[in-house]
Amino acid sequence: MLVLLPPSETKSVGGSGSPLDLDALSHPELTPTRRKLIEALSTLADDMPASLEALGLSERQGDEVRRNSELWDSPTAPALERYTGVLYDALDVRSLSAVERKQADARLAVASALFGIVHGTDSIPAYRLSGGSSLPGLGTLRSAWRPALEPVLAAADDLVVDLRSGAYAALARVPSAVEVRVLSEDATGKRKVVSHHNKAHKGKLARALAQSPDEPADVEDVIDVVDDAGLRVEREGTRKLCVVVQA
Repeated sequence: MLVLLPPSETKSVGGSGSPLDLDALSHPELTPTRRKLIEALSTLADDMPASLEALGLSERQGDEVRRNSELWDSPTAPALERYTGVLYDALDVRSLSAVERKQADARLAVASALFGIVHGTDSIPAYRLSGGSSLPGLGTLRSAWRPALEPVLAAADDLVVDLRSGAYAALARVPSAVEVRVLSEDATGKRKVVSHHNKAHKGKLARALAQSPDEPADVEDVIDVVDDAGLRVEREGTRKLCVVVQA
């Protein structure tokens, strides 16, 4: 099973790993695109105003640009510990047992605007780049990633559970994936997307899938794991699930 997680804009800083080594990352066929994007992003970081504009940042977020200027030299951390925020707080990989953490590293992958996808054991630096961004001279990230990333994901032999948000799902389509969305339901039965609930419950779902002693092999197995985790899930089609949260 491969569970595709959305990344987060916020990242932990620092790390205890050696500087970035692209050859050590999983999916080496993505190395040329990774290198091209890293070079473009680090070069862009030499121009603070242009970086702030391209990345949609304010002047107070200059530190994010400075991190981009140090991509090749800054310390790294495991991908599942690099990303922070609501989803990753709910996932809470540091509290997993040794066996569960090994399963998480194997089963979970993070969709990344800069690296395509990274697994738990991939060591990466802190960076700032969003899925909807465009880089000077390269155009949109979707145009950069689709030719390289879609074949990688299409070649996955296992069940793919897609928890990505729209901008990251657009980087590479996975038609065979089980798609999961989260909706908040109020007392009248009206449903809508609420960002906090969406992120928190996707984190809980990812944790449950990582912890499951038996690796899910199909949609029904995923539903069983969601039920066992105490989450309410509804099937919306052959390969679509909806987790419903009470507002």
